[in-house]
Amino acid sequence: MIGAAKLANGIGAAAAALVLAACGQSGPGAVPDAAHVPLVGGAKVLASTRLCDRGANAFCAVQLVVADARYESSTELMHSERKTLEHRGWSISDGDITDEKAAESPGHELRLTYAVASADLKGVDLGWIKRSRQIALALSRTMFARASAISLMLETGSA
Repeated sequence: MIGAAKLANGIGAAAAALVLAACGQSGPGAVPDAAHVPLVGGAKVLASTRLCDRGANAFCAVQLVVADARYESSTELMHSERKTLEHRGWSISDGDITDEKAAESPGHELRLTYAVASADLKGVDLGWIKRSRQIALALSRTMFARASAISLMLETGSA
Protein backbone atom coordinates (compact mmCIF):
# COMPACT_ATOMS: atom_id res chain seq x y z
CA MET A 1 0.00 0.00 0.00
CA ILE A 2 2.96 2.33 -0.52
CA GLY A 3 1.13 3.89 -3.49
CA ALA A 4 -1.76 4.92 -1.27
CA ALA A 5 0.58 6.53 1.27
CA LYS A 6 2.29 8.58 -1.45
CA LEU A 7 -1.08 9.56 -2.87
CA ALA A 8 -2.28 10.66 0.57
CA ASN A 9 0.81 12.80 1.14
CA GLY A 10 0.49 14.40 -2.29
CA ILE A 11 -3.08 15.61 -2.08
CA GLY A 12 -3.93 15.46 1.63
CA ALA A 13 -3.09 19.10 2.36
CA ALA A 14 -5.09 20.35 -0.61
CA ALA A 15 -8.05 18.23 0.44
CA ALA A 16 -8.00 19.62 3.96
CA ALA A 17 -7.93 23.18 2.61
CA LEU A 18 -10.93 22.50 0.36
CA VAL A 19 -12.93 21.00 3.22
CA LEU A 20 -12.20 23.99 5.42
CA ALA A 21 -13.16 26.39 2.63
CA ALA A 22 -16.57 24.74 2.44
CA CYS A 23 -17.41 25.32 6.11
CA GLY A 24 -19.23 28.10 7.83
CA GLN A 25 -22.32 28.46 5.66
CA SER A 26 -25.89 27.77 6.69
CA GLY A 27 -29.38 27.83 5.22
CA PRO A 28 -30.79 26.41 1.99
CA GLY A 29 -28.10 25.28 -0.41
CA ALA A 30 -25.43 25.54 2.27
CA VAL A 31 -22.34 23.40 1.93
CA PRO A 32 -22.33 20.77 4.69
CA ASP A 33 -19.28 20.48 6.91
CA ALA A 34 -17.31 17.33 6.09
CA ALA A 35 -15.99 17.32 9.65
CA HIS A 36 -19.39 15.90 10.63
CA VAL A 37 -18.77 12.64 8.75
CA PRO A 38 -17.85 9.92 11.25
CA LEU A 39 -14.99 8.15 9.46
CA VAL A 40 -13.42 4.85 10.36
CA GLY A 41 -10.56 5.52 12.78
CA GLY A 42 -7.31 5.85 10.84
CA ALA A 43 -8.95 6.58 7.48
CA LYS A 44 -7.43 9.43 5.49
CA VAL A 45 -9.17 11.93 3.23
CA LEU A 46 -7.27 11.81 -0.05
CA ALA A 47 -9.38 14.34 -1.94
CA SER A 48 -12.37 16.55 -1.35
CA THR A 49 -14.29 19.11 -3.29
CA ARG A 50 -17.60 20.87 -3.07
CA LEU A 51 -20.31 20.82 -5.67
CA CYS A 52 -23.17 23.32 -5.73
CA ASP A 53 -26.14 23.62 -8.06
CA ARG A 54 -28.00 26.88 -7.55
CA GLY A 55 -30.78 25.93 -10.01
CA ALA A 56 -34.42 25.09 -9.31
CA ASN A 57 -33.46 22.19 -7.02
CA ALA A 58 -30.58 23.99 -5.31
CA PHE A 59 -28.19 21.87 -3.30
CA CYS A 60 -24.58 21.80 -2.19
CA ALA A 61 -22.51 18.75 -1.36
CA VAL A 62 -19.01 17.84 -0.31
CA GLN A 63 -17.47 14.94 -2.23
CA LEU A 64 -14.66 12.95 -0.62
CA VAL A 65 -12.30 10.09 -1.40
CA VAL A 66 -11.21 8.23 1.72
CA ALA A 67 -8.62 5.44 1.98
CA ASP A 68 -7.29 3.18 4.71
CA ALA A 69 -4.36 0.87 4.06
CA ARG A 70 -5.33 -1.38 6.99
CA TYR A 71 -8.11 -2.91 4.91
CA GLU A 72 -7.41 -5.53 2.26
CA SER A 73 -10.26 -4.34 0.05
CA SER A 74 -12.47 -1.34 -0.54
CA THR A 75 -15.46 -3.52 0.30
CA GLU A 76 -14.05 -4.20 3.78
CA LEU A 77 -13.49 -0.47 4.28
CA MET A 78 -17.05 0.29 3.17
CA HIS A 79 -18.51 -2.28 5.58
CA SER A 80 -16.45 -0.83 8.41
CA GLU A 81 -17.64 2.68 7.52
CA ARG A 82 -21.23 1.42 7.68
CA LYS A 83 -20.62 -0.02 11.16
CA THR A 84 -19.08 3.28 12.27
CA LEU A 85 -22.10 5.21 11.00
CA GLU A 86 -24.56 2.83 12.70
CA HIS A 87 -22.60 3.03 15.96
CA ARG A 88 -22.91 6.83 15.85
CA GLY A 89 -26.69 6.67 15.34
CA TRP A 90 -26.86 7.24 11.58
CA SER A 91 -29.70 5.39 9.83
CA ILE A 92 -28.61 3.24 6.86
CA SER A 93 -30.51 3.04 3.59
CA ASP A 94 -29.95 2.41 -0.10
CA GLY A 95 -28.05 4.91 -2.20
CA ASP A 96 -29.04 6.55 -5.46
CA ILE A 97 -27.75 3.61 -7.53
CA THR A 98 -27.55 -0.12 -6.75
CA ASP A 99 -23.87 -0.13 -5.74
CA GLU A 100 -24.19 2.76 -3.28
CA LYS A 101 -25.31 2.93 0.33
CA ALA A 102 -26.61 5.98 2.13
CA ALA A 103 -27.00 7.13 5.72
CA GLU A 104 -28.79 9.97 7.45
CA SER A 105 -27.44 11.61 10.56
CA PRO A 106 -29.40 11.61 13.79
CA GLY A 107 -32.00 14.35 13.32
CA HIS A 108 -31.71 13.96 9.53
CA GLU A 109 -29.67 17.15 9.06
CA LEU A 110 -27.13 15.35 6.84
CA ARG A 111 -27.26 12.64 4.18
CA LEU A 112 -24.18 10.67 3.25
CA THR A 113 -23.94 8.54 0.11
CA TYR A 114 -20.96 6.18 -0.12
CA ALA A 115 -19.59 3.41 -2.32
CA VAL A 116 -16.39 1.59 -3.17
CA ALA A 117 -14.19 3.43 -5.66
CA SER A 118 -14.90 1.09 -8.57
CA ALA A 119 -18.68 1.39 -8.14
CA ASP A 120 -18.66 5.17 -8.22
CA LEU A 121 -16.34 5.21 -11.22
CA LYS A 122 -18.72 2.85 -13.03
CA GLY A 123 -21.65 5.11 -12.14
CA VAL A 124 -19.79 8.17 -13.43
CA ASP A 125 -18.76 6.39 -16.64
CA LEU A 126 -22.32 5.25 -17.35
CA GLY A 127 -23.78 8.68 -16.54
CA TRP A 128 -25.77 7.46 -13.54
CA ILE A 129 -24.09 9.83 -11.06
CA LYS A 130 -21.96 12.96 -11.20
CA ARG A 131 -18.68 13.43 -9.41
CA SER A 132 -16.21 16.25 -9.90
CA ARG A 133 -13.24 15.60 -12.15
CA GLN A 134 -10.92 15.85 -9.13
CA ILE A 135 -12.86 13.14 -7.28
CA ALA A 136 -13.07 10.85 -10.33
CA LEU A 137 -9.30 11.17 -10.86
CA ALA A 138 -8.57 10.49 -7.19
CA LEU A 139 -10.81 7.40 -7.30
CA SER A 140 -9.03 6.20 -10.43
CA ARG A 141 -5.60 6.73 -8.83
CA THR A 142 -6.59 4.73 -5.76
CA MET A 143 -7.66 1.84 -7.97
CA PHE A 144 -4.37 1.84 -9.89
CA ALA A 145 -2.49 2.01 -6.58
CA ARG A 146 -4.61 -0.95 -5.37
CA ALA A 147 -5.61 1.11 -2.35
CA SER A 148 -8.69 0.37 -0.28
CA ALA A 149 -10.80 3.46 -0.95
CA ILE A 150 -14.37 4.66 -0.87
CA SER A 151 -16.19 7.64 -2.31
CA LEU A 152 -18.48 9.72 -0.10
CA MET A 153 -20.88 12.55 -0.83
CA LEU A 154 -22.29 14.59 2.03
CA GLU A 155 -25.41 16.71 1.49
CA THR A 156 -27.76 18.58 3.75
CA GLY A 157 -30.56 16.24 4.81
CA SER A 158 -34.32 16.40 4.94
CA ALA A 159 -34.60 18.17 8.31
